[in-house]
Amino acid sequence: MARDDAFSPLDCLALARRVLAIEAGAVAALADRLDDRFAEAVRLVLDAHGRVIVTGIGKTGHVGRKLAATLASTGTPAYFVHAAEAAHGDLGMITPDDVVIALSNSGSSEEVLTIVPQVKRQGARLVAMTGNPDSPLAREADVHLDAGVAEEACPLNLAPTASTTAAMALGDALAVALLEARGFGETDFARSHPGGALGRRLLTHVRDVMRTGAGLPVVTTAASLADALVPMSQGGMGMVIVMDAGQPPAGIFTDGDLRRALAREGDLREARIGELMTRAPRHIGPDALAAEAAQLMEAHRINQLLVLDEGGQLAGALNMHDLMQAKVI
Repeated sequence: MARDDAFSPLDCLALARRVLAIEAGAVAALADRLDDRFAEAVRLVLDAHGRVIVTGIGKTGHVGRKLAATLASTGTPAYFVHAAEAAHGDLGMITPDDVVIALSNSGSSEEVLTIVPQVKRQGARLVAMTGNPDSPLAREADVHLDAGVAEEACPLNLAPTASTTAAMALGDALAVALLEARGFGETDFARSHPGGALGRRLLTHVRDVMRTGAGLPVVTTAASLADALVPMSQGGMGMVIVMDAGQPPAGIFTDGDLRRALAREGDLREARIGELMTRAPRHIGPDALAAEAAQLMEAHRINQLLVLDEGGQLAGALNMHDLMQAKVI
């Protein structure tokens, strides 16, 4: 093994650039080799009544795990079965309705070939992704996808580098083609990723974040400014809702309304909230997406929204801080 004092930054950068160029070239070459077999593989998966089982071993096994995860998150139910474990009982996970995607750069991995006869015997369809179209695995497959590379990026041409990059890229192409064929959209993606930012944006509704009941600062139109400032301060929403019993909201009175009234009137000791409020304030329905509420606030440069039901009655309210706390924005 070389000593650390043999390290050269210039040589290191040159080697890194060579690796990236080789791997980029390997992926680019895949596009030129794609043919009807790729479309046939997509059709096999679309027509299957079961799931996609991805299998492999070694470095291609790691690629297979990633492929299974990508398929599952983009609308194609899939899971990974380690080829060695499959030969020791996990084959029971495979049914005749499934499609098996087997990855092996050489196409001759013993652990993968061992399970092929049983996969075929069960009636599952087999898609092979290899770097050798003449390999045993390629010949036994219903569809073969050629992921071959001219060389590995490893200077010894031994460590799987360009070959694993090519296999991963080809797997991504398969997953995205299936996503498009299924009409898988943003909302579908969010359901698979409820913990992510997209999930929060697309799956959180106004009713999930709005304040209701005792959490709403409310006064009547006859309330004085002093009467209104107490619930307004306690509510922490930067506003108070103005309404009379049994009626839809008459308006809201916000921090901004207070500043404008002070600038305009000066002495507000005798003023009533009904005279100072903002009439017909912006509102939204409880079933709207919280992201729509955020968009409405940003478009009109406001920080609060009333939530009205279909009959125009008050259902709740929310402000920008509520949306931030829910991580919608």
